[in-house]
Amino acid sequence: MSKIINWGIIGVGDVCEKKSGPAYQKTDGFHLKAVMRRDFDKAKDFAKRHGVEIYSDNAEEVINNPEIDAIYIATPPNNHLEYALQVAEAGKICCVEKPMAVTFEECQTMLSAFKKKNIPLFIAYYRRSLPRFEQVKKWIDLKEIGDIRHIHWALSKPANAIDLSGNYNWRTDKDIALGGYFDDLASHGLDYFHYILGEVESVSGQSTNQQHLYSAKDALSASWIHKNGVTGSAFWNFGAWKREDQVEIIGSKGSIIFSVFDENPIQLITPKETISLTIEHPENIQLYHVENMKKHLDGTKQHPSTGETALHTAWIMDKILGRI
Repeated sequence: MSKIINWGIIGVGDVCEKKSGPAYQKTDGFHLKAVMRRDFDKAKDFAKRHGVEIYSDNAEEVINNPEIDAIYIATPPNNHLEYALQVAEAGKICCVEKPMAVTFEECQTMLSAFKKKNIPLFIAYYRRSLPRFEQVKKWIDLKEIGDIRHIHWALSKPANAIDLSGNYNWRTDKDIALGGYFDDLASHGLDYFHYILGEVESVSGQSTNQQHLYSAKDALSASWIHKNGVTGSAFWNFGAWKREDQVEIIGSKGSIIFSVFDENPIQLITPKETISLTIEHPENIQLYHVENMKKHLDGTKQHPSTGETALHTAWIMDKILGRI
């Protein structure tokens, strides 16, 4: 696809300000032409500040605009399926913010719509494209720690000011995100784990609401096994006394330690040495994810995060939450 691909964004909130929106403007062959937000004044403000030509408070208007070739859906997940089906019906390329949708079943419906039309569907699990996480994968692929035996992730943090205030937050509304922050945060790590270690064969989990600050779950744990025999375990607690974010991959000849969210050095630990690398993220953290979409559309590189891969992540999440 040698022509310029004009993108429209549905839901230009905080994520689009720096993390993702500018990446569509910086990628050669992509042009951010339209943005939409339900609040017209905020859509206009975003457009004026970022130099976007078209702004609207009507999603259908942007999706069906003949000048728009592709749509990035950056709304809360309860709107993902509705808008994605409209994009598929319009026959346009689509990228959906993570998590892919509210449930595994919704993700199946979404993917089926795009496969039926033979249209590319990407999901914004951008860690698969970041150099920091590519380095971890490289160590694994090169067998720097031998054969992988187990992976464990511990993620915890104290309740934040919004949690304690009792004010509404869609991220902890069980009807939008049953797992609360688990849906928003754990999806990144679990998606990355099956990227570097292969698909999961079976998984089970436990979840509860310990703090009763909101309707969603706030404490979860899980264990699983990948199809290649690697075992995994994790816990996520969003009412702990301190923040922790550490993944350890244990091999037959060493370990790899890294964080999913904190920008700590990644470590390769063997009996001979410890290698510690600091690899910074780009200014716009979705930049490489967006650039890889262009390469995928050009036929020069398979994008690592598609509807198919994200569907497996949704299955893992719903198994942990006990929905399937």
